[in-house]
Amino acid sequence: MKAIYSQNSKGITLPAVLGIVVVLGLIVYGIYNQIRLSEENSNLKVSLKNFEESLIQTRNENITLSHNLRIANGTADEFAGQVGELSGTVDTLKKLTETDPELLKKYSKVYFLNENYVPRGLVNISSEYLLKPTKPLQVLSKTNEYLERLMEISAAYNLKLKILSAFRSFDTQSTLKSSYKVTYGAGTANQFSAEQGYSEHQLGTTVDFTTPTIGDTLSGFSKTPEYKWLINNAHKYGFILSYPADNEYYTYEPWHWRFVGVELATRLHEEKQNFYDLEQRQIDPYLVKIFD
Repeated sequence: MKAIYSQNSKGITLPAVLGIVVVLGLIVYGIYNQIRLSEENSNLKVSLKNFEESLIQTRNENITLSHNLRIANGTADEFAGQVGELSGTVDTLKKLTETDPELLKKYSKVYFLNENYVPRGLVNISSEYLLKPTKPLQVLSKTNEYLERLMEISAAYNLKLKILSAFRSFDTQSTLKSSYKVTYGAGTANQFSAEQGYSEHQLGTTVDFTTPTIGDTLSGFSKTPEYKWLINNAHKYGFILSYPADNEYYTYEPWHWRFVGVELATRLHEEKQNFYDLEQRQIDPYLVKIFD
């Protein structure tokens, strides 16, 4: 025992050995942790790089998707617009096929209606609006809707507006013109009465107004409050004065009013224009809206 102790006292003691072992263990453990952390750090960097690449790819996909969506929305809007335009065109064509193309033509020595022309959809005007209630008069049914409103509103202003004449057939106009020629002579008759086929009355959209006081003579109608009201308000119901003073077609006829639709009548009223002063190409676009 003494010999062993003596030998150890000259070499490394047991605690020192144990300390060395612990230190070496700690060093090895530290190296292991460092390697492990280095690997984890490397893996983390790889994962982070993959995440960044994935994020970039996702962002690019979102940009592409957003772009495609804008294109799709634009295409859809364009398609919807085209469908709307097509629908509007179809509706316009449908209305035009259902509307008599003669209704806005410039008659009175310009266009001609033959003896077979009779407007479609004539109806009797209510007898309460007629100067002679027992003598039926007719206009187009759609024109009559506006005419009745005009008569109702004028009556609300205590005006005594009455209708003397409305639709006249080709034959009726011929007979009337012949009687005027006999009574007044051909030259005078031609100044105030259209030949058959050239009369606006054959369209079924034209009426002659009067009052109970003036009757069928029509003399002095331009001086009545009824006429003044028509001048200021008839356009609201689609009616225009066909032959105002100084027109180039017939003598001044303050009683003769033609339905051309609210839009065209309003334009003529606001711009102080005469229907017959417009070119036919300026009038034609209003046909599709004549009963709107």
